[in-house]
Amino acid sequence: MSDTERTASRTAILVCQGRAAADGRLAVGRFADAVAVRLLRNPERAPVDEVRAGTPPTGWKTRATYEGVRACAEVVVPRTVAIDDALRSHGTSQLVVLGAGLDSRAWRLPELTDTDVWEVDHPASQQDKQERLARAGAPPALARSLHFAAVDFATDDLGSALEATGHDASVPTTWLWEGVVPYLTRDQVRATVRALTGRSVQGSTLVLNYQGPSVKASAGRMIARVLNSTVTASEPWRSLWKPQQMAALLAEYGLRVVSDEDLLAIAHRLESSVRGRTALRSGRVAIARQD
Repeated sequence: MSDTERTASRTAILVCQGRAAADGRLAVGRFADAVAVRLLRNPERAPVDEVRAGTPPTGWKTRATYEGVRACAEVVVPRTVAIDDALRSHGTSQLVVLGAGLDSRAWRLPELTDTDVWEVDHPASQQDKQERLARAGAPPALARSLHFAAVDFATDDLGSALEATGHDASVPTTWLWEGVVPYLTRDQVRATVRALTGRSVQGSTLVLNYQGPSVKASAGRMIARVLNSTVTASEPWRSLWKPQQMAALLAEYGLRVVSDEDLLAIAHRLESSVRGRTALRSGRVAIARQD
């Protein structure tokens, strides 16, 4: 199946399950997402309930699903906390969420009440999200306004899609790019950076989550693909970046990295229950400014 023919992202569902499983359980007082569970369909909630109850199922397939949701919860907590903090510190009147998936920030962050939000994603994923929102009876968005721009990062022009949905390239924008970079080729990553900086002025900020090289993490995903045992088995990683490589790419387009931290370091500041997952070391959150 080609990128243009694919269905809604299965990774987006897993990330939403992870947030729902972690809500009220991990990093209490620093992480919360009561909206996530409302975006899930009933069969997708079952492993979330099991993880929250700490009752792993029997049978290797259901157990693999359980472990995938549990592990995802431990990853998304430090990642979400770091990104939310960055949005609070570097917020502007415009926020563009690239590869939004089932992101819930427009519905749960009161800091966005004076912000116009654009959610950008593949048409199939975006349609799926809007159907989920309508079915779930989700609360009204807290953002000042919410716009949807359907974009296939492999084939479509990001700038044109944002222009058509009212994004103003003459005022500063905060760009959020979470959980997407590994699934794009290096050329697609470069093209997206070029497009977003083409619509950025001084004072704009990019909050970027990407994946560094990790033999352990890559081997785990390869095994999952062979066994087809996780929801992400059909969505392989296509590019991994060392911090210096990412900084060099961003610098080419006028973005200066002001911080870049791995998720394990962030987790150490939150709570002990996620500190032991060394796989967190390969996930990173960087902040870059347009000077």
